[in-house]
Amino acid sequence: MTQRSSELITVAAVQMSCVDSADANLAKALSHLKAAAEAGAHFVCLQELFGMRYPCQTEDHDRFADAEPIPGPTTQALADSAKQYGVTVIGSLFERRDAGVYHNSAVVIDADGSFRGMYRKMHIPDDPLYYEKFYFTPGDLGFQCFRTAKAKLGVGICWDQWFPEAARLTAMEGAQILSYPTAIGWLPDEIETVGPSQHSAWETMLRSHAIANGVFVVAPNRVGTEGPLKFWGASLIIDPYGGVLARGSHDEEEVVIAKCDLSLINTARTHWPFMRDRRIDAYQGMLKRWGDVPRKNDG
Repeated sequence: MTQRSSELITVAAVQMSCVDSADANLAKALSHLKAAAEAGAHFVCLQELFGMRYPCQTEDHDRFADAEPIPGPTTQALADSAKQYGVTVIGSLFERRDAGVYHNSAVVIDADGSFRGMYRKMHIPDDPLYYEKFYFTPGDLGFQCFRTAKAKLGVGICWDQWFPEAARLTAMEGAQILSYPTAIGWLPDEIETVGPSQHSAWETMLRSHAIANGVFVVAPNRVGTEGPLKFWGASLIIDPYGGVLARGSHDEEEVVIAKCDLSLINTARTHWPFMRDRRIDAYQGMLKRWGDVPRKNDG
């Protein structure tokens, strides 16, 4: 069967290290964006909070000064570059919504520089070195699909990628590509013992979202060591069958790029009709808190 050119889109995930200077991080991101465009990318996704070192390893009130409004200067810089290079961009930012209200947010900017919308991270973790509840208010915009020039995009941010409900609802909004800007890494003293299993679990979750929903998945993750965290990179682009189209290294800054044939979404969903066979009449328990669901066989 001949592929229709209108169904093909080239997708790029930018993985990079970050320094203390926001200006330097932005300049580096825009340079990678340019390189992705020159390599033929139609859509470029940047990693979580690409403009700064990951702030949540400590609870530090001074870090709130790093946040900015949306729209704001970084949003404008992304819009200018998106228009200049003719690419759609997803950028993750530390959003200052108002005094005392901050979000971990992602903007979607189309290839003409227009602002398509914003997603605010819905699931906020609170783990050692990931003290995000100190900084971020949970998102209030829900799970969305953004229609862009080349594709319909859904966005989650890092911790969101561990929740199958979020992926399913975003796909049901019409998303053809699920995008997950990410900042995830290892503690140095755990790399040898649990490092491989942690990384494998992350990749397995992302591949499962692609399979279960019949969509493409792109997940850029940062690299480099910040404080005790070693970010593991390995950015991914995945097809609707769970196949890894491209994978980044664990240590190098790079643009991970792959061609995605959007017609595979229909093919996958007709051969593996999970969407067709959903039993929505039997899923009421999904709306209950874990522990509140009666167990029929507990006696």
